[in-house]
Amino acid sequence: MSSGRAGATLVEEALMIIETVGLRKSFRPRRARDNSSVDAVAGLDLTVKEGEIFGFLGPNGAGKTTTLRMLATLLKPDSGEAMVAGADLLRDPAAVRRNIGYVAQTGGTWSDVTAREELVLQGRLHGFGKAEARRRAERALDAFDLTPYADRRCSTYSGGQRRRVEVALGIIHDPVLVFLDEPSAGLDPQSRAHLWAEIRRLRDTGMTVFLTTHYLDEADALCDRVAILDSGGIVAEGSPEELKREVSGDVLTVGLGHGAERAGAVLGALAGVHRVDPIEGGLRLVVDNGAAAVPELTRALDREGIGLGGIELHRTSLDNVFLEKTGRSLRES
Repeated sequence: MSSGRAGATLVEEALMIIETVGLRKSFRPRRARDNSSVDAVAGLDLTVKEGEIFGFLGPNGAGKTTTLRMLATLLKPDSGEAMVAGADLLRDPAAVRRNIGYVAQTGGTWSDVTAREELVLQGRLHGFGKAEARRRAERALDAFDLTPYADRRCSTYSGGQRRRVEVALGIIHDPVLVFLDEPSAGLDPQSRAHLWAEIRRLRDTGMTVFLTTHYLDEADALCDRVAILDSGGIVAEGSPEELKREVSGDVLTVGLGHGAERAGAVLGALAGVHRVDPIEGGLRLVVDNGAAAVPELTRALDREGIGLGGIELHRTSLDNVFLEKTGRSLRES
């Protein structure tokens, strides 16, 4: 099928579990005084391979959740087209729903029932008989290390335990693709590590995992490939290592009490300094070699009589990629 855009078509490939062309969704702001709208997702072209952990990385408002909700048939696109898990998103949304799982950011457990009851009920809702629903519930409890407290009410669970129940509910029917919206938001480091291990296990069983996150370390450590979103569009895509290799050099943050504008002009003229951006309390520099640049820029500021509050060296990260593509830091966004 074609998208109606010149040169853009969806190509059926056995290794692609998601393929979109020109996917778009706009909303009218609540306080808008006219009929104007804002693009939450602006003509998205995307491919996701079978059996990978694919991540959407970006700040709040970048379009991550809106895209997930469209791909999971919870929101209808304004335009564009997509194949999801072997089915046409617009022409056969029921087939898409049969093949996917979806775990929302806000969760979906009930406080006054147990994990076992939740999982059995979810199995029944997917059409399984009582015996099969119980078998699948037992398998999920064991796989997600939930058996020791399977018969306690969910209101007694920790955040990490409750999140694992929610993921188990999303895959009780063995989907080929599961969407996880901000899966580790609000979890402590130990619970996050445990959940990451469960997500990797799902990938190792052959399931494709599509997750959204605003955590740089999560995208870097967990995802096979990442798409960095900003203002409804993809600004960079690839494996974390590929994306970081695109950004040459290191990042230095320079603390300054005053004279940031003059300091920026001085430091921007130094050899090996590729970029100077103002930040709160100082400057951020992209340089060839951070360790070698520190003494040189210290001497340059000293010659100009500009007081230096401190310098921090940051090795190349996905935040550097976001900075290079958008002109601002994802951490600050």
